[in-house]
Amino acid sequence: MISRRDIMKSGAGALIASALGPVTVFAQAADYPNKPIHAICMFPPGSGADILVRFFAKKLSDISGKTVVVENKAGAFGNIATEAVARSKPDGYTIYIAPGSSVFSAAKHLFNKLPFDPMADFDHVTLLARLPFLMVVNAESPYKTVADLTADLKQKGDKASYGSVANTGLVGSELYKAQFGLKTVEVKYKDPQAMLNDLIGGNLAFGHIDPTGVLAQLKSGKLRALATTAGERMKALPDIPSAKEAGIDNTNLTAWWSVHTPAKTDKAILAKLETWFNAVARDPEVEKFLANIGVDAYPGDSATLNALMVSDMAAWGRYVDLAKIEKL
Repeated sequence: MISRRDIMKSGAGALIASALGPVTVFAQAADYPNKPIHAICMFPPGSGADILVRFFAKKLSDISGKTVVVENKAGAFGNIATEAVARSKPDGYTIYIAPGSSVFSAAKHLFNKLPFDPMADFDHVTLLARLPFLMVVNAESPYKTVADLTADLKQKGDKASYGSVANTGLVGSELYKAQFGLKTVEVKYKDPQAMLNDLIGGNLAFGHIDPTGVLAQLKSGKLRALATTAGERMKALPDIPSAKEAGIDNTNLTAWWSVHTPAKTDKAILAKLETWFNAVARDPEVEKFLANIGVDAYPGDSATLNALMVSDMAAWGRYVDLAKIEKL
């Protein structure tokens, strides 16, 4: 009798192993998911963006029939979380629900060295949503319009400061400064809530932050939104002027959320994820939920996402040059 060991020692064993390889991969993809999926979040627990990640994770859990566990890996403008995903096993059980416009398209222009390659180290699955950042000020300040804020900041020069907590917000603020030749000083924050506290406390003149993290303060009357960073008004934010309407002509900046996995994830698994997340993004109940937090649904596919990433990388290069932002 020929043993299993004898077969595997022979050339026939190698052929059998080679033949079984694709079958095994196919079986794994067909059975996907058969255990919890881990969704990496670049924001701290309880933040507005964390709520958005958890919302999409719950929807994925509902449609896939498996638990989706959210893991928060905050810090370094998202680079900690992004690197963690890049180094994960490409089996479909680690996914990244993130503001791809920031952590992929913008990052190469904002950092001297990245611990990952935005294109080569990931499979880019699909789009989910898009939103502008909001220019916000203390509601008790005298600033009713962007023109009011600009006039005061010109007088104060470098004696006034603004807050930044994300790449898109940083660029939005620097583009605004470049438009009017302002010398307002940047104050960096790791935690969005700390920045909001200083805005409410009157320690900052303004800041740009995404609507998911600031709508509660706007509704409660603690903060006031003067403009978005978009070139036109957003469906979810019909009462807030666009950047162009507010006189900030050099800005047409929207953040978009997307789904990513480590590179070399099986294509059948990627197809499942794309189908599931697009069903989520097109759900009328999801559109309503997103509108309530200032976000427009933005369904797409992997081809659209990859093309958008490439075009936005070029755009971010222009933004960073125009705003004269030094790389970190």
